[in-house]
Amino acid sequence: MARGPLTRRPLLSLVTDRGRLGVSPRDAVAALVKQVTAAVRAGVDLVHVREPDLTDRALLRVVTRCVEVARGSRTVILVNDRLDVALAAGAGGVHLRARSVPARVARCHLPAGFVLGRSVHAVAEAVRVVEDGGLDYLVLGTVFSSRSKPGLRPCGLSVLGAVARAVDLPVLAIGGVTVDKSAELFRAGAAGVAAIGLFAEADPLGRYAGVP
Repeated sequence: MARGPLTRRPLLSLVTDRGRLGVSPRDAVAALVKQVTAAVRAGVDLVHVREPDLTDRALLRVVTRCVEVARGSRTVILVNDRLDVALAAGAGGVHLRARSVPARVARCHLPAGFVLGRSVHAVAEAVRVVEDGGLDYLVLGTVFSSRSKPGLRPCGLSVLGAVARAVDLPVLAIGGVTVDKSAELFRAGAAGVAAIGLFAEADPLGRYAGVP
């Protein structure tokens, strides 16, 4: 069953990608922290730091800054797949990839309240990893065609609905998520959405989503 921050509906998860923020590489980390700050102020539930090209040291610095930004808020900072970095930075959880270690194994080494999620792509996979134990939520994708995963065939709303009915955990939809499409995602059974582009697009004044 869902616990803590995952009991709210709808759940919103920002997935970071500093390359999508429209700034120079030199300014990208600062822009990422600015985006995370805006998300925290806006009450986003989960911030999933996914910056796979950073060195271990650079990733630790980025996650530590995000944890500092979120301190005292309801936002949980997650790290993509890196339990070591998450624990060192004091983050609130980790998002496991489909090929990561089993959540039940990771759970044995984690503090109470630590959030574990996992990416899945099909009904059978979702049922298997939930039955294996240790997870707090799933992210299913890609539901729609996505700029982030251009070569991946979308699973569609029918698979989203089937996964949501098959497991007793919150299922967040990812892939091609827009404001206009969110209603149909929720009708299909999604407990929330996870997105990169939804949060990364700047408005004509150059402000990111949620920045006042």
